[in-house]
Order: sequence, then C-alpha cells, then structure tokens
Amino acid sequence: MKASVLKVENGDPVATLRGLLRRLLEEKVVDVLLVPKALPSGSGFVQTLIKDPDMVSDVHPLAPTMAVQSGRILSYLTVDEPDARIGAVIKSCEVRAVIELAKFLQTKLDNLVTIGVDCMGTFEVEDYAAAVEEKGDGDALVDGLLKGAQTGRVEVPDGIELRTACGMCENPVPINADITIGLFGHYSKQEIEIIVGDRMERDVQERGILDLSAEASEKRDQVIAQLIEERTKKRDEIFGAFREKVSDLQGLMNTFSTCVRCHNCMVACPICYCKECVFRTPTFEHQSDQFLRWADRKGGIQMPTDTMIFHLTRLAHMVTSCIGCGLCDSACPSGLPVATLFRTVGHGVQAMFDYVPGRDPEETPPVATFREDELQMESGAKD
Repeated sequence: MKASVLKVENGDPVATLRGLLRRLLEEKVVDVLLVPKALPSGSGFVQTLIKDPDMVSDVHPLAPTMAVQSGRILSYLTVDEPDARIGAVIKSCEVRAVIELAKFLQTKLDNLVTIGVDCMGTFEVEDYAAAVEEKGDGDALVDGLLKGAQTGRVEVPDGIELRTACGMCENPVPINADITIGLFGHYSKQEIEIIVGDRMERDVQERGILDLSAEASEKRDQVIAQLIEERTKKRDEIFGAFREKVSDLQGLMNTFSTCVRCHNCMVACPICYCKECVFRTPTFEHQSDQFLRWADRKGGIQMPTDTMIFHLTRLAHMVTSCIGCGLCDSACPSGLPVATLFRTVGHGVQAMFDYVPGRDPEETPPVATFREDELQMESGAKD
C-alpha cells in the first residue's frame, strides 16, 4: 500500500473529496460511482449510482447516516459480473460486508473498486433529520465527527447519539479496501490521507490523480489504537449488561416479546442473502385451527407465534459472518436489541474460530469448512 496526503481546499474536506471522486470518473478509473448523495431537503442521504461527473457536485462521501447497508446494494450490482467498473464509497462495516459476501459468491470483486472511509460512527436517519430540522443544517454534526477523527474522541451536540452498533464497533478502519479515505489522526480541514492498495496503485499514479509518495502517519495509528480501545471497552460493557438481562430463557423471551415478526431485520441484513427463506414458506403459515389447538393445549399462546425461533434460526445461520453494522436495530419497528444479540453471540462464536468476517477475501468462513480438531476445548473432547 502507498499513501498520499490530500491538501484540503478552503477548509472544506467534503468539497475536496468530491473533486477526487470526480477525477476518478473523468479519468475512467471507475465507470460509475456508488456514493451517498444529499437529499434536496438536506435532512439525509441516499446511496446513488452516478455516471455523470457533474452529478458529483452534491455527493457526501462522509455522510453521517447509513439508511441502507451498501453490501446488499453491491450484491445486486456485481453478482452478474457487469462489464463496467464500479467504484463504491462505503464505510468500514460495508467494506467488510462486501468481502464477506464475496466468499459466498454474492458479490464479485473483479470489477469493483472499494473506496472505504474511516468511520467515526453514524446517526440514526430519523435522529439526524430531527437534528437538522432543529439546528438548521447538519454541518455541526459532521464537524463533530471529523474533529473526533483527529483526536479519536467523538464530539456531537447534546440530544443526539451515535447508533448503538457504532458506539461499540472495534473495526472503524476499512479492511482491505482498494482506496481508503484516511481521516483518523488528521485535521481534516487541512489534510486527508488517501491510502491506495496494490490493485489500484498503477491506475491512480499513471493518470496523475494522486502522488503516492507520503509516509504512513504514526499519529493515525495512535488515534486508531486509542479509539479501538475505547470502543472495545464500551462493547464489553454493553455485552455484560445484555448477558445479565438475558441470563435465562425467560429473560431472552421477555426481551424479544414485542417482536412482530415483520422480517425487517432480515431484509436490512447484508449477510441474510438467501433467495429462498424458510420463514417465507408455508412452514410458518399455519392454519387457523393450528393456533386454536396450541391455545387449547397450553392454555394460551403469544401472538404472533414463532418469533423466537425466527431470531434463533437466523442467528445460527449467519452469526459467524455478522459484521456488526447494526442495520437490524435501525430496521426494527419495536426497537428490539437485535444487533446486540447478534454481536454478543457472534463475538464469542467468531473468537472460537479465530475468524473476523470481512477481514480477508481468501479466508474461508467457518460454515464452509470442517476440521476434525476444531472446538475440542468448547466441546470437552480429548485429543
């Protein structure tokens, strides 16, 4: 990997990055660009696929919300191996989702250029919109995140918080991105570090887009280490509180008792990619008499039925590949701690296999391999 220090023009990092993205399009480094674009109201952002360089004028590569997981979008865009080269400006958890999905043949990386952004965290879409309406614009929120990127400590106005998943994310830096927009350790109103992976070095240098002669920033590494330490501490606190709350089956059932089985969490999740799902089949479309028989046998049943089996089955299917984006929480109409459940269980399961989802495209997922000697300690088996 090689690095370049991008000088920020007029103290405006967003405008400077727009210029960089425009050049990537104009110089045909990418044919199209997936990037967050501001809504006309200014109250949010939506991922947009852009072909015309002139339309880059109001994109926001540092958008502080995430309405949809781009791993899912890029699955749609790349699974059929399009001829065009797609550049995607995405956050660190989205980069990991793309890499993880590639292992299951749900994304293709050959014609995809991942442009990962150092992520200080995101706000819930509705929280951001409310803050913008109250304060007049979202610049203060973005500035607070950028200032935090310099020091490793988030600064946001009172009355708004980062999404829970972001507050305990110990992977804030894009892993294996082709191009990384490095914010950590830099005063972003003056400079931004652009880190280019081996695959894109030649394209970027030969077209004169960046001078890749900068030394790696030691301050960046220090800030990242500090942030990860703080996030890990926060993560462990959340895990501990959740484990205490669901220490037995009744506690788990109580916590998820208001699930309406809308499947929103499944739809929002990038890792739930199955084209056919058992929860969308007649298996869980019971006849009226069946409900009445259950009520007669048990004295009463909670409606809708099958809510816990839905979450536990989904958990068993994809917890080793959960990348912790937290979009399941954002999608839940009942405000259930779905992401905390998956992260708490996922952390333990992934540690068993020494597996970090999205870490390496060549790393085989635990569900796709078998070793006779695995899980001996956990199972109590002897050598």
